[in-house]
Amino acid sequence: MSPDQLPSMVKCTTRHVRIFAARVDDNGVLAPVNDKLTLDVDPDNEFLWNDDALQQVQQRFREQVDTYAGRPLNDYNLRRIGATLENLIRQLLQSGAIAYNPDGRVMNYSMGLPQQDAPPSG
Repeated sequence: MSPDQLPSMVKCTTRHVRIFAARVDDNGVLAPVNDKLTLDVDPDNEFLWNDDALQQVQQRFREQVDTYAGRPLNDYNLRRIGATLENLIRQLLQSGAIAYNPDGRVMNYSMGLPQQDAPPSG
C-alpha cells in the first residue's frame, strides 16, 4: 500500500503528551484505528518520573477517554484531553511529584522554572 493509501490517523500533540487514534501492533508500530486512543507521555524525557506520577497521568487519561466516549474522535476533542493532561503534569511538577530531567535533550523549562530551596537567610 502506498503512503497515499494509508488511512490518516487522528492525533493530538502537545509539548508533553501525544495522543493517537491508534493501537500499537506486535512490531511496536502505530496502526490507525477509530475506536482506541494510545497515549505517549513525555516523549522527549523532559521530566523525571516515578510510577505514582505516571499512573496519575494514565488514570486521568482513562477518565478523559470515558468522559468523551460517544463524542466525535476529532482533533478538537483530543486537544481538550491533551490540555487536561498538560495541566495535570504542571501540577505534578509544581507539587514536586516530578522534576525536570537534568540529562534531558532539551532544557527549556516549558512548565516554569524549577523549584529551588530558598537560600538561608542570615
